[in-house]
Amino acid sequence: MHGGRSRQRPTPNALFYYYANKGVFVNRFRYRTTALAVLPFLLALAVDLVAYALLRDRLPDRLASHFTGNGQSDDTQSRGSYLIAALALHLGLGAVWGLLAYAAKPAARGLRATLAGGYATAGLVGYLLVAVLVANADATDPARVRLPWWQIAVGAGVGALATALGLLLMTLLGPAPAAPEPSPVPGEPPRLDLAEGETAGWMRRAPSRVLLVVGAALIAAGVALLSTVGASPAIGVLVGGLACLAFSCPYVTVDRHGLTARPTALPWPRIRVPVSDVDSAVSRDVKILAEYGGWGYRVRPGGSGLMLRSGEAIVVRRRNGREFAVTVDDSVTGAALLNTLAGREGAKRR
Repeated sequence: MHGGRSRQRPTPNALFYYYANKGVFVNRFRYRTTALAVLPFLLALAVDLVAYALLRDRLPDRLASHFTGNGQSDDTQSRGSYLIAALALHLGLGAVWGLLAYAAKPAARGLRATLAGGYATAGLVGYLLVAVLVANADATDPARVRLPWWQIAVGAGVGALATALGLLLMTLLGPAPAAPEPSPVPGEPPRLDLAEGETAGWMRRAPSRVLLVVGAALIAAGVALLSTVGASPAIGVLVGGLACLAFSCPYVTVDRHGLTARPTALPWPRIRVPVSDVDSAVSRDVKILAEYGGWGYRVRPGGSGLMLRSGEAIVVRRRNGREFAVTVDDSVTGAALLNTLAGREGAKRR
């Protein structure tokens, strides 16, 4: 949320600018949890790179890189390919967990489980990549390299220790702070009180867990294909995963222009309801399958909507009687500010 320039000196209320993040005033908690989610993958990558540097002179040109259930090597890759695969795997997983942490509600019950799962994954993957290097050290024939099954059990133990570290860091981080919410007047659309000349804006992300999970799965599959089969079959899978992630967490903003929804990393496609076209806005829960028939941009009799998950949404009634809805957290504040800005616009026309 941001405040624009005002012709008159801003009041203390204007300095607040309605950050409207339901649980976080300046997003500090969200940034810290995101950093906490990415941290284990960066640490695991650092350990793998140090192990590679220490063992480099003892590694053959071709490394045994894939193993069967009985620990026997059945595929190889060059040392350069190993480094690329390790970088892509750790950075890709770190990006996915960072997005999941950033998109989650600060007070969500599943946030701790998500972060703990990231630490467990980083510990397991980091250990196994180092174990592959150690198994290849001084090897003259990659086909004779073995990675016994008990290495997986040790990797799981390392993952458990990493999980404990993550839980400790989350405890030190502390709970998310709480923030007040606007209280609408009964029988009227909710509004935010702004003094004359005061400006305000509201912005939230609207994450879709379905797209996040699908995108993460596609990227993981693409990285696996890249390291085992080659680039050709992996490119399409990776592009599909990146596309899912690009559209999985759009921005929803309310400002003097109206209501706008656009992808996180792209300026388009953009959906906008101009403030001059807003009759009223409310917050209500929607069930996307029952009411809109699925995910994404949906059209139904009497309106349309950007549906990314079931739950609270801003529902805008346009001046022509049609509705537009977008599912987003803290929809009460967004709808209240939109009503205030639409009222101002209506007053100008009169």
